[in-house]
Amino acid sequence: MQEVVQNTALCKIMTDKSIFNNYTAQFHTLGCKLNFAETSTIGKILSEHGVRRSHIGETPHICVVNTCSVTEEADKKCRQLIRRLVKKYPDALMIVTGCYAQLKGKEIAQMDGVDIVLGSEQKLDIVQYLTKWMEEHKPTVEITPTKDIRRFSPSCSRGDRTRYFLKVQDGCDYYCSYCTIPKARGRSRSGTIESLVAQANEAANEGGREIVITGVNIGDFGKNTGEKIIDLFQELDKIEGISRYRISSLEPDLLTDEIIEFVAQSRSFMPHFHIPLQSGSDPVLKLMRRHYDSALFAEKVLKIKDLIPDAFIGVDLIVGARGENEERFITSRNFVKALPITRLHVFPYSERPGTLALTIDGVVDRHTKSIRAGEMIDISEAKLKAFTRQFIGTTRPVLFEQPQKGQPMHGFTDNYIKVMAPYRPEYINKLALVSLNEMNEDCSVNGEVLTAPDEI
Repeated sequence: MQEVVQNTALCKIMTDKSIFNNYTAQFHTLGCKLNFAETSTIGKILSEHGVRRSHIGETPHICVVNTCSVTEEADKKCRQLIRRLVKKYPDALMIVTGCYAQLKGKEIAQMDGVDIVLGSEQKLDIVQYLTKWMEEHKPTVEITPTKDIRRFSPSCSRGDRTRYFLKVQDGCDYYCSYCTIPKARGRSRSGTIESLVAQANEAANEGGREIVITGVNIGDFGKNTGEKIIDLFQELDKIEGISRYRISSLEPDLLTDEIIEFVAQSRSFMPHFHIPLQSGSDPVLKLMRRHYDSALFAEKVLKIKDLIPDAFIGVDLIVGARGENEERFITSRNFVKALPITRLHVFPYSERPGTLALTIDGVVDRHTKSIRAGEMIDISEAKLKAFTRQFIGTTRPVLFEQPQKGQPMHGFTDNYIKVMAPYRPEYINKLALVSLNEMNEDCSVNGEVLTAPDEI
């Protein structure tokens, strides 16, 4: 544990009457869009209490690490990042939160330099725990047991780019055999449509143009409120000022025809879907305890392409799960190869402590997992190139983002093609029609802006 006396810079500031004034904080996020949304909200909460984000090259007084635990590799990256930050900023107060903290809080608390560990339900109460640390001058670990996580913590914050992230749902009741997320996030719960529309309106009033709708299992929205996700989408679509919504992920069995038909005719919901498949083999899906089969998944993809031919469809896929023998892998590979999807997000299966998957026979060795992942990645790259290539020479609307310092300007088309263009500050957070002229090696496209900002 890090001793209080080591935090000399922090202790010096604590003598100020407004104890949070002049604090600086550095934020690090691992994992999903929901984590990024919550980190943005943590930053906003701290800024409201006088803590500002540290500048590049500036030593922070506080480091906040929002962790992921979706795979063994994710856990490893969390530990590496924490150790690296403690070494780089030995006097900083180290706060660790997120899914890894929820699952392995005591383990993290034993790491040198860690001062505060907060579980999934505590992360947005960070000011309370900072204050407690100052009063008691001792390390703090606060984690609500998973079965008792009931609170829905709202979050609608701007990320490091232009877009906002609106958290509409948290937790999961699916209990897939390989997954620890229900243990890390608790039961499924949601905000109300009224409260979420109010947050989206606030984002619009702040100048937001694009909102990413996030959650653990978004399609499960409304379980605790009696509302439906399609009703939320319809209300969000009415908000003036928000030009674009993107849905971060929808389970295939919860992606209804009604939702697809709505997106097809919506004013502001983009032709962009992210659908977790995990395996194209029905026996493996059954072992995973997924809630659909490959036929249902294909039906959803074909429905999207029938109504929205230009749609971008991203797909999550696990390779090397227990029980995935060579025949089942080939079935999965052939299935995704034949589907009109755009891109695969490929994950080698990772053993997670306490999951039902550990009772399944048929362990796949690391080398075989690597080979299978490589084959799926090759399919993904070919599909993404083919998808992008068909739009070269066309014109599409692009929302330009705030570029990083020294980087060219970029933005995304409605169907999520990354477009590069010469830097023009007047285009940041603005929509323009762009001619897609040339595809780069990474499948981004060099574009020529054809209209003045927002003249479309």
